[in-house]
Amino acid sequence: MYSHNFRRSLLAAAMTAACAIGTAQAAPMLQFEEQWTFWSSGTPGTELDAGAEIVAVDLASNRAFVTNAEEREIGGDDVDFSRIDVIDLATGNKVGQFNLTGTGAAPTMAGDNWGSVNSVAVKNGVVAVAVENGASKQANGEVWLFDANHDFTSDPAPTANSRIAVGALPDMVTFTPDGSRILVANEGEPNADYDNDPTGSVSVIDVAGGTVTNIGFTDFNAGGTRAGELPADVRIFGPGASVAQDLEPEYISVSPDGNTAFVTLQENNAVARIDLATNTITEIQSLGFKDHSLPGNEFDASDRDGIDGNLQNWPTLGMYQPDAIDSYVVNGNLYYVAANEGDSRDYDGYSEETRVKDLGLDPVAFPDAATLQEDENLGRLKTTTANGGDGNGNDHDAIYSYGGRSFSIRDADGNIVYDSGSLIEAIIAGQYPDQWQEGRSDDKGPEPESIKIVEINDWFYALVGLERTSGFMVFDITDPNDVMFQDYVFNGSDIAPEGIDWALVSSFDRGGMGYVAVSNEVSGTTTLYRASAVPVPASIALLGLGLVGLRLRKR
Repeated sequence: MYSHNFRRSLLAAAMTAACAIGTAQAAPMLQFEEQWTFWSSGTPGTELDAGAEIVAVDLASNRAFVTNAEEREIGGDDVDFSRIDVIDLATGNKVGQFNLTGTGAAPTMAGDNWGSVNSVAVKNGVVAVAVENGASKQANGEVWLFDANHDFTSDPAPTANSRIAVGALPDMVTFTPDGSRILVANEGEPNADYDNDPTGSVSVIDVAGGTVTNIGFTDFNAGGTRAGELPADVRIFGPGASVAQDLEPEYISVSPDGNTAFVTLQENNAVARIDLATNTITEIQSLGFKDHSLPGNEFDASDRDGIDGNLQNWPTLGMYQPDAIDSYVVNGNLYYVAANEGDSRDYDGYSEETRVKDLGLDPVAFPDAATLQEDENLGRLKTTTANGGDGNGNDHDAIYSYGGRSFSIRDADGNIVYDSGSLIEAIIAGQYPDQWQEGRSDDKGPEPESIKIVEINDWFYALVGLERTSGFMVFDITDPNDVMFQDYVFNGSDIAPEGIDWALVSSFDRGGMGYVAVSNEVSGTTTLYRASAVPVPASIALLGLGLVGLRLRKR
């Protein structure tokens, strides 16, 4: 009788209403209307790995800018080339491209050998693009600046207005809220043999003057002036690596006032806080570990148990290891919100990855080790040799897993205010079983990877992209201490959402409207949604509560 989307939205509205009992007012529902899907491959239905990793929306130029770092066969050779696809927001049609490894409209290799495009951001008519070094990812990369309003009709092959040297492997780029500065997360990954490990850093670019300040971590090295400030459980474990080499900036969020930057150090399970008035690191925050033995922190640990969504408590510690991060202010208090994806170091020259069944578990800490290490229990779960034992997989008195399978809200000092616990997996297993990916249970589950905060009329929402289930969840985070799930949005075309961007078009007393763009790395698609904030009438809320009751009774 009702469409799937209507029933799904009604149920989500009911859940929101149910969660809001006893509170003064429930946040309006965010409703999403799909506008278009752009295929980076140029052919609908043709997947293109790395064809659409990051998207940036610009209402001023009425364009979306999408990274495209694909590989094609040219003249019998596999040729990597990178570009920014420029898409008309109104139609979803491509209007042009910014080439990064070639000149002209055709994909050709550039003479100076620049490599993959990793990120894009836009502000005040400037498009900033992070480009890694094509000769060696361990060498310094660049940020290229283009004109967001470029006329592709008269000039189909524009060159960059400027190219600015930054650190090794620039992986993410963002603007300060006023657009005066660009921040770059230079990840500094080692090479495959792990015998060339550059230092991680953050570059701050003054847009008007083109000057660059590079912020590194050498003061935290052993014997450095700030070595004593490094928390003991920040993961420093690369073979032979100094602290500065081991810390790998992944993603940056700038506070709404432009004074503070939060930088995720994913593999290290840490966040660096930077004072942008002085361009200095205020502190490195250890994110701690998630105790999966506690109620509310259950997860599905095995892909061999024959049960989809088999959420249980286990004696494991989850390393939050966030990828994307965003920040907001409520009642004068600054918070950051992180997608706890998880990541490991797995190289030819060094790998920390193993499975629980291959660990040497301490018999005192784990008297039931043989049972735990069966495939249908914890045996298949991917874990690390770098924590909890002797570094070689022996004598482990603790078991660690990658990622929190959640998103977290933390205050500016890094203290957890809220963590979604097992909620993401529980919602998928209970309400969207066709989206469950059992093959990922032994790894990092749904992998919350991307996150974007939407603000409308002092209401705040977190859009959490789930890489492995290929959709994004919507949470009302207006009160960081009282978070409410609203909806789960997905379509049949998008696979592996990597980037989410938001642009507010209008706000008004009873709601608001904007655009949400989602870029998907595996399918090579970018989808634009129109998002509207719609208050939930009391009658619908009561109806929804009744439907929830009936559904629970039926189950």
